[in-house]
Formats: sequence, structure tokens, C-alpha cells
Amino acid sequence: MLPEKKQILVVDDEANLRRVLSAQLGRDGYEVHTAEDGEEGLAFLKEHHIDLVITDLRMPKVDGMDLLRAALRDDPSRPVVLLTAHGTVDNAVEALKTGAFDYITKPFDQNEVRVVVKKALRTRDLASADATRDVSAALPRGGSDRFGIIGESPPIQELYAILERVADTPTTVLISGESGTGKELVARALHENSSRRDRPFIKVNCAAIPKDLMESELFGYERGAFTGAVASKPGRFELASGGTLFLDEIGEIPTEMQVKLLRVLQESEFERVGGIKTIHVDVRLVAATNRDLKREIAAGTFREDLFYRLNVVPIALPALRDRRSDIPHLCAHFVAKFNARLKKSIEGIEPEALERLSSHAWPGNIRELENVVERALLFADGSRIRLDDLPEEIRSGAPSTPGASLPLAAVAADASLAPSTPDGLKEQVKAAMSKLERDLIERALKQTHGNVTHAARLLKISRKGLQLKMKELNLRERDPE
Repeated sequence: MLPEKKQILVVDDEANLRRVLSAQLGRDGYEVHTAEDGEEGLAFLKEHHIDLVITDLRMPKVDGMDLLRAALRDDPSRPVVLLTAHGTVDNAVEALKTGAFDYITKPFDQNEVRVVVKKALRTRDLASADATRDVSAALPRGGSDRFGIIGESPPIQELYAILERVADTPTTVLISGESGTGKELVARALHENSSRRDRPFIKVNCAAIPKDLMESELFGYERGAFTGAVASKPGRFELASGGTLFLDEIGEIPTEMQVKLLRVLQESEFERVGGIKTIHVDVRLVAATNRDLKREIAAGTFREDLFYRLNVVPIALPALRDRRSDIPHLCAHFVAKFNARLKKSIEGIEPEALERLSSHAWPGNIRELENVVERALLFADGSRIRLDDLPEEIRSGAPSTPGASLPLAAVAADASLAPSTPDGLKEQVKAAMSKLERDLIERALKQTHGNVTHAARLLKISRKGLQLKMKELNLRERDPE
């Protein structure tokens, strides 16, 4: 909605290090906040929207591991990067297995920090929301919840049957489906329902990794392998040994890397970049894609032998429009989820609104449905979500267009507003965006009784960003603070 700088929180008990990182990341275009220990960092996370946490591993009061666990509980998709000295690298590797995105060894190279931060934020942007995680008990009668997946439609029943057969095996699985259908959720279900459940589940979003870093990311590197490699570092295959490695967006892997990946799948061994020692691993591989890999094979961008090595057990996830009977159950789950997160007490969804939700095309699938329910619940004035609380394109039954913004669609739909020049269109779109922004901000302020800090959290922007936008729109600040 409102363009904002990415928000980064740096937590370290060394004041000089905080200053150095703040200066560098500030120059790179990020908005940086700092905390001098884990306790202060935790308090800051509770009150502000943060896209990335960079934290020292060893600190007084609350250490980096405790901060990592708390940050992941609050937002599992938010990346956490550890800062560690050479003597605590083993602890940092353990943190990766716990869920940290990456670690940086002190003293660090500025370019290394820049690459890790960029990769972490890109991964967050590309990460699929686990739309059906943390299943609530508030499902309608007849709702189903198996393997952490909500649904009872025929396609989901078929999925349950496959999971029952293959979850507790070492077999490679290839999950396909449109964006937002829950591919990561299925990958986690395979892991958590296997004998590997107590071992690491390591996720790699292949679309988020630059091509020239793909090999070192997957296989690790030895000290001195390239400029900036000041210490040896294990790759994702090593970290996942004994557990599961989930390669999301597998179709994005460069052709030259596909040969090396094929060898690992065949031999269960590899060498780190710059290394000569062969490393053996025991990894269960699960891959996912929203591409047609057979078409990629025909185009020469994906190896056929790798495809067949990955496609041992194929799982094709249905689009939400092909499992409409599950929408009421998913909606009930999301209402319960966001009631807890937003401290609301919405009892449910009015039948007319639920009917429109069930008939919508949902090009963004479960992720889009989750976002719509969150927005409707946030701005609902009564005890239930009504038709008027839903976005215009759903209320009107208009066809959905992925990526189209609501204001632009509204302008285009009104023939009386059709501009005669491109500049006229720009002005109308700008006016429509301003109107939408004003409306959302006013409703957020009303919901939070004029508290700008809380309104900023609801809108998922910084307090400073909200204040600037309010000034731009001539909205008076009523924050009692």
C-alpha cells in the first residue's frame, strides 16, 4: 500500500558494532533500529514492524538464541541473521538448524553483510505464507485437519492418502502447484510426520539466491575459496543431514548447477566450494515448483534426468477454485488466527459474505484468501464480517486480476472517468490511491483509538512512515504519547 524502507533491527551489546552496521545499512537504503541487548530487542519487536533481525549470539540477559526463538514464534517468515565470533561458529550452525536464516562471522566484510541482508529480505518477500499453519480448534462442524492441512474436499482427501503413504520414507517428492496453494505446508507435513521430525528441516528458496552464490549456498565453502571467505561455512545440504531439505522454486536453479544437484541426489556426496574433501550426507529432498517443468525441459532450461530424479513421487496441489467446499473451513481458521494476533473477537462471517468468498476466483489462492480475511477482520465494526467489509472486487463479483490494484481497477471500471491523455490517467490513479490510503489510515486510527504506534503496526509500516503519510494527506495526529 505505502512504499516503505525495509525495517532492520540490529541487536548487539557492542556500541561500536551497532554504529558500524547502522551506518552501512542506512547507506544501503534500509531503516535501521538498534538495541543493546536481547531484552531490549524483544521489547522492540513487540511494538514495531521489523522485516529482518540481525543479532549477536552472545549477549547478557537474553542471548541471541532466545531472541531467535522469540522472533520466530512471533513471525516465522521473518529472517534472523546471527553475528558470531570464530569460537562460537558451532553454536551458529546449531542456530541455523533451529531456524536462523544465516550467520555472519566477526570480523565481517561489508560486502558479505550486504549480500546476506539482500538475500534474507528477498527471501521474505518471496516466501509463501503458510496459510494453513497453526490450525485452530474453531473449525466448523465437518471441517478436517490432518497433517496440519485444512480441508475435506476430494482433492485434499487424495493429498491425505499420498501423505500417509510417503511421509515416513526417504523418497524424494516433487510438489507442484500455483503460487499460494500451500507447497511449503505440504513439505513440512512430510517432514513432521516422518522419523526425521526431530532432525533439521532446512528451507532454501532458490528464486532468492543469486546464480553466482547458488553453489556455495547449497554445498558450503572452505576458507579462502573466494574473496570474503574468511572462514569455512557449511552449506544447506550439510545442515539438513539426517533431516529434510526443502528446495522451493526448484525451476529457478541455473542449468550449470543442475548437474551438481543431480550428482548429490544420486551419490549423496559432494565437495564444498574450494574444498577437496568429499562430504557424505543423509538428506530427504523435497522440491517444489509453480512452473511446468516438462515445458522447461522442452525449452532446454531444465535437465530431463534431474526432473525424473526429483519426480519420484509427484504431488500436484489443487488451486483454491478447484476446492471451493474447503473455503468455509479455511475462513474459520483465519478468523480464529487473526482474532488472536490482532486481539479481536470476531465471531464469524455473515452468510452473504461467505457466499461471495466461496464464489470468488482466487487467482492468489490460499494466500490471497488469508489476506482478504485479515483485512476484513481488521476493519469489521460488528461482531461478524459482513459483505461490506470485503474488498470491492469481491463484493461486486468482478473477475480477479492477479497483481491489479484496487484503485486502478475501480478507475478503469468507470467509463465516465476515462481520461483522454496518459497524464490524465496518472492523475486519476494518483487520486484514487490517495483516497484509498486516507481511508485505510483513518480506519486504522479509529480501530486503535487514535494511537499512531498501534495503527502503524496494523498497517505493517513504521511509525515514522505513517506520520509522514499522515502529514502528506493532512491527517491530524491524535496519538496520546
